[in-house]
Amino acid sequence: MRKQKGFSLIELLIVVAIILIIAAIAIPNLLRARMAANESSAVGSIRTVTTAQVTYQMAYPTVGYSTTLLDLGGGLGAACTASQTTACLVDSVLSNNGNPANTGKSGYSFKSGTGTTSGTLNIGYTVLAVPLQINQTGVRGFCAEEDAVVRVDPLGACSNAEATIPTFNALNQ
Repeated sequence: MRKQKGFSLIELLIVVAIILIIAAIAIPNLLRARMAANESSAVGSIRTVTTAQVTYQMAYPTVGYSTTLLDLGGGLGAACTASQTTACLVDSVLSNNGNPANTGKSGYSFKSGTGTTSGTLNIGYTVLAVPLQINQTGVRGFCAEEDAVVRVDPLGACSNAEATIPTFNALNQ
């Protein structure tokens, strides 16, 4: 009798089946971990914008808070020179997160807007972070306004209507 070398077809099929079972268990966990990392990055970016808004308001007291993220940042790939329209307080990826369209930062799209105004002075602001693709890049949306409390929307669709922002649950971190 000849001595056989190698593996039989049954042995190879068993190994492939075991690998597929392990992959079926691991891949959903990896996707959840990526979404959790994206959400953590979004909260960090909201806090960065909140800090930048306070700094902007102190630097330009005749304007108040910034009305856009572009005012807080600068151009993409350009050297930043601090001014009222490019304050250089946030990174260019965050301040230009909609250009090119739907790119965002870490799976989230960010939007900032004017909150309360008093004449020409902006005495409030809002900042929103919404997942680019719900259940793929993130699950929850995050919001903040001039009180600097980060709020979460478990449905992942932070409303851009300022009147609904206080209904979000405060994120206890």
